[in-house]
Amino acid sequence: MSLLPIHERIGSRKHKEIYERIRKQGTVSKIELLEQSQMTGSTLTRTLEELTAQGWLVEAGFGESTGGRRPILYETNPQAAYVFGLDISRMNSKLILCDLHMNKLGVQSWVMDETMTPSRLLKEIAEAAERMMKEHNIAAEAVLGMGIGAVGPLDRSSGIILEPLYFSAPGWRNVEICGYLEGRLGFPVLLDNGANTAIMGESWSDRNRDYRHLLYVHAGVGIRSAMMSNGKVVYGAVDMEGSIGQMIIQTDGPRVDDHGNYGSLQSYASIHALEQQARSRLKQGRETSLRYKESNPEHIHFMHLLEGLKEHDPLTVEIFAQAATYFGIGLSNLINILHPEKVILGGSLISSDPSFFQIATRVAIRNTYYYPAYQVVFSLGHLGEEALVTGAAIMVINQLTEL
Repeated sequence: MSLLPIHERIGSRKHKEIYERIRKQGTVSKIELLEQSQMTGSTLTRTLEELTAQGWLVEAGFGESTGGRRPILYETNPQAAYVFGLDISRMNSKLILCDLHMNKLGVQSWVMDETMTPSRLLKEIAEAAERMMKEHNIAAEAVLGMGIGAVGPLDRSSGIILEPLYFSAPGWRNVEICGYLEGRLGFPVLLDNGANTAIMGESWSDRNRDYRHLLYVHAGVGIRSAMMSNGKVVYGAVDMEGSIGQMIIQTDGPRVDDHGNYGSLQSYASIHALEQQARSRLKQGRETSLRYKESNPEHIHFMHLLEGLKEHDPLTVEIFAQAATYFGIGLSNLINILHPEKVILGGSLISSDPSFFQIATRVAIRNTYYYPAYQVVFSLGHLGEEALVTGAAIMVINQLTEL
């Protein structure tokens, strides 16, 4: 099957430049574009006419007059093409269908339990995508592609999920996800780790502020991070999404499930770490309401901890506060190395209770070098748990203007 690369959909460098300017600004007049670009009036006019004729742009009325004729306003055409975004995470996965303005047309979610093997999930993803396309009368040729934000490690160029940890179902090893979905659906499929797609989504949602150096940290079953510098995601020599979790906080500390570094951040501030802490304290005889939720300490899970947190159970509050403190220490280490302008925190641990965010950021600030001369902005983001799947779709749209 021959799939047209996404970056070839809009042909020339000039066309890409003008399309991207209009996409970022929303609605723009020809006069503004002339001032912003290096093009002559005739070249800009021709470029706008060609992009409009090809369906990428639409005229959006007239702007305010500055003495002469009112200027024509342009905006990108939301129906010029469509995109899918897919989030594959350890607890839940989600597929969305959007137009080019990120208006959501369809959504499907899956619980990642012990029955959700790769073969089952990929089959159901393909069926859901086909159903959404049929419902909205969208042909495969009208779909730019599907972006996937997945738990790493990954081989992005080959489109393979390599050896992720902590999936409930078996088989999550060397999953050729892009090849399967491209063959089944007939359009390009792009793969990146979920932290990278999340930071793309958050950057897009906050594009009016134009932060150039962003850090995103996702704390849940594992700890995942991504960095954006000068508006571009920073990639290392290998997929390093989960490596933040192996940052050593205490050299003689524990490790989770007998792998990774001893005393790593993930050993203190992850869902598995909290579950292990709760089970250990219960076996020690600590008085807690958790004991009445599950008689066998080994059966205590995160959902029980969330219930205990809502009930202000002292032991549960203590466990979460300790995890937030360690997380804040890890966060300060990252900030002291990377010096972001803004740090966006996401994931089920961050959203478990407002106190987790408050404690973690307070500890991070206290341990940030050069404070208060250097002050970083902390945020829960605009998109929350939708950041990963939204960014996966944005990743595809971004390819339109890649050279």
